[in-house]
Amino acid sequence: MNVITNNNIKCSMALAALENVLDPEIGLNVVDLGLIYQIDFDEQFKKVTCSMTLTTQFCPMGESISNGVKNALQQLFTDDDIEVALTFDPPWNHTMISEEGQQFLNT
Repeated sequence: MNVITNNNIKCSMALAALENVLDPEIGLNVVDLGLIYQIDFDEQFKKVTCSMTLTTQFCPMGESISNGVKNALQQLFTDDDIEVALTFDPPWNHTMISEEGQQFLNT
């Protein structure tokens, strides 16, 4: 799944940082799971907004995962305000897992 962004260079940096954020139940990072939908950068107001989902609306690790995303982005973009917005539209499904993630999960 391609991540929507308004800055491809910064988005690539952000996705690299987010590869360190794991779903603790699955053991796969949020990027390869396909949980990251959009990352936008507001240069004027120094704000990064990340729109993401979870594997289920009732994911018991949801708060931990979204906090991990926020912390990873904050470490990279230290001067910016970081906002992580959860969405379930479209709902996550296994086809959103990257090829690398499928290999990791042996699917």
